[in-house]
Amino acid sequence: MPTPTARAQDREIVRLAVPAFLALVAEPLFLLADAAIVGHLGTRELAGLGIAAAILQTVVGLCIFLAYGTTAAVARHLGAGQLRRALAQGIDGIWLAILIGTVATVAGVLLTTPLVALFGTGPAVSGFAEDYLRVAFLGTTPLLIMLAATGVLRGLQDTRTPLVVAVAGNLVNIVLNYVLVYGAGPVPALGIAGAALGSVVAQVASALALGWVVVRAARREGASLRPDLPGIRASGRAGVPLLVRTLTLRASLLIGTYAVVLASGSDDGVGMATHQLAMTLWSFLAFVLDAIAIAAQAITGRYLGAGDVDGTRAVTARMITWGWRSGIVTGLGLAALSPFLGPLFTPDPAVQDLLVPVLIVAAIGQPVAGIVFVLDGVLIGAGDGRYLAWTGLLVLLAYAPAALVAGWLTHSVVWVWVAMTVVFMGARLVVLVTRSRGSAWMVTGAR
Repeated sequence: MPTPTARAQDREIVRLAVPAFLALVAEPLFLLADAAIVGHLGTRELAGLGIAAAILQTVVGLCIFLAYGTTAAVARHLGAGQLRRALAQGIDGIWLAILIGTVATVAGVLLTTPLVALFGTGPAVSGFAEDYLRVAFLGTTPLLIMLAATGVLRGLQDTRTPLVVAVAGNLVNIVLNYVLVYGAGPVPALGIAGAALGSVVAQVASALALGWVVVRAARREGASLRPDLPGIRASGRAGVPLLVRTLTLRASLLIGTYAVVLASGSDDGVGMATHQLAMTLWSFLAFVLDAIAIAAQAITGRYLGAGDVDGTRAVTARMITWGWRSGIVTGLGLAALSPFLGPLFTPDPAVQDLLVPVLIVAAIGQPVAGIVFVLDGVLIGAGDGRYLAWTGLLVLLAYAPAALVAGWLTHSVVWVWVAMTVVFMGARLVVLVTRSRGSAWMVTGAR
């Protein structure tokens, strides 16, 4: 296969990344809508949402391999000309999502109180966190089905269908959240629990829509829809390194949240509420940059499946350029808007004032984040999960003491964010760039 030109590479990246970008912009609106609506209930409610969101995102985030691993595997089979096998493996991934989701839902509901207690917040904030989390855990299985089905479609080089479903699901989510939180007509005001319930209903609808698209494609190609235990086990084994990699990333973010609790020291909720808003906005921008990483997963898997090493190397270099340039754009935008974002989510002037310097720190790290996300996507698409797992542990060991010391010594949320930007993202940049310059990750073929 001839190496594509830079213009052809750009067209391929844009074709996959733009719909993924729009879908990923839509997805964080689940949390942005909750933050905006719940934030006007009160600062303690918003802080409670921050605790609940950190726990829920950790549980669901640990299963991101259902999307990433499926994307890489399906894309490799597609590149090798094995469409039926690609869809069969995708169906196995969806069944695995159902199994994991069922266990996670039951465990999450039963363990809500002790999970919230781990953060050591006062009873007022903890109560609101528990109210939200118990309901939100009911959406775990639909969320995991969405991850697996989205991974299948991305592996098939289809990022438009997840976009349509994400936009529709978020519109439903915003309407339901507002009605259920504040009440309307015969619908009673449920407070923070209403925000969780609205999101769960929207997630169920989205999972059904994405699942139907994958099932229809599988039936068209003659792929079996029944649970295949060897295939499910194989999908599970392949996901273990990515699970470890994700576990280290989520552990780092949880440690950052705990460091904010250390830095805040009181139960007024200002520090935690600020951190929640900053993390929501940072996650929003992370998803924006991750659109190129999603294109990287799909393109890398397909090129390596077809045995095109030169094309893989060339398109990787091109996507890195897209990554740092996009990071500059998002960083400048975040810095410029930082004084105006706080009032959109909370009327508390203390939270508004503290949010500005935190967002400035986050903005400075955006170009590095752009490169990190792209290279992460390239190595996931290549199936280089073991390297990502081991280096994730190294990054965690470097970041954890830096974050905890920053929170304990400075009592400043801003310095906790400095530790995240410099140590956490900086260490990830080093290990990913080092790997990408070698060739050990470029294994060709369908497996």
